[in-house]
Amino acid sequence: YPTDTLLPGMKLGWDRTKNITKTLTSWASLTDPSSGSYVFAIENWTVSHGLITNTGQPKYRTGALYRNLVNITETEEEISHSLNITTNVSSISILRMTYTGSLQLMEFIGGERHTTFYFPDDICDFYNWCGNNSYCNTSINCVCIAGFQPGGQYAEGLTKSEQRCVRKSQLSCHEREFKKIRNMKLPDNQYRIVDIKVG
Repeated sequence: YPTDTLLPGMKLGWDRTKNITKTLTSWASLTDPSSGSYVFAIENWTVSHGLITNTGQPKYRTGALYRNLVNITETEEEISHSLNITTNVSSISILRMTYTGSLQLMEFIGGERHTTFYFPDDICDFYNWCGNNSYCNTSINCVCIAGFQPGGQYAEGLTKSEQRCVRKSQLSCHEREFKKIRNMKLPDNQYRIVDIKVG
């Protein structure tokens, strides 16, 4: 049970054989190590990913950069994320869930601490920041995907200046084209089927 810190060799996620779920739980404050409100858990959807919640409500979902930093195991027995064990004794990495709700990957090299990954990095990392049928672009603006336009009622959780994205025209069953959108986090797939081999 890793509390707020994951060390190399420890695993986060689900152990199906023992029916155990291991998560990171933040401290209550900088000086109070009792359990805080932020939890980092591995979601067992079609593509496993990390999800930070605050008092049970989703706040941030990890993306491709995080997947490149951890070892991911997805088998019948377990779905887990772990850090590399290094043979270099002068360097060690830890993953910490902070009391402010951020996830930090820190590397200690020769007694000096370096933060190599900090999440969330910007507002686009906030869970469902732009709402349905839209994405956060590189300028950190919400943009409707192709075939949609701003309009309709305001999306839940967005500021009053931003409307949700609605379809420009009625859906046609005769259209057989999918639009390719690059550099995107995959949408939530808890209730969807995603083929991760399609590229």
